[in-house]
Amino acid sequence: MKTYSTKRTDIKREWQVIDASGKTLGRLASQVASLLMGKHKPIFSPNTDTGDYVIVINAAKVRATGKKLKQKIYYRHSGYHGGLKSTTLEELMRTNPARAVEHAVNGMLPHTRLGDMMRKRLRVYAGDTYPHPAQKKATEAEGKDT
Repeated sequence: MKTYSTKRTDIKREWQVIDASGKTLGRLASQVASLLMGKHKPIFSPNTDTGDYVIVINAAKVRATGKKLKQKIYYRHSGYHGGLKSTTLEELMRTNPARAVEHAVNGMLPHTRLGDMMRKRLRVYAGDTYPHPAQKKATEAEGKDT
């Protein structure tokens, strides 16, 4: 018996829509990262990008446990001397909640060219509407037309 190797023609990408309202940030991020990598598929291979497209809605309604809202700090650097800037999770959720979810998911994906391709298939929206009409469920699409 030969070892199965995933080919590009075998990969079928689907669109997954995940509602983040009431979910914990880390648990949501691990679920999304698994879908982006394709770990839920039987053809999964760590050296091949077999994942799906993922749309996360209601990112503003995601929750954090413990004191993370006040104590979790995100850092970024401008590249200049003294250019270190910091933001708490609470402030990030107030200004741009989609970025908090994206940051959590990005930390769980591979930090390689393969991971870069996975990151491009993630769409995060703060509200419950998203501009991808083809990915709406059949019942949602029918309800809006009538």
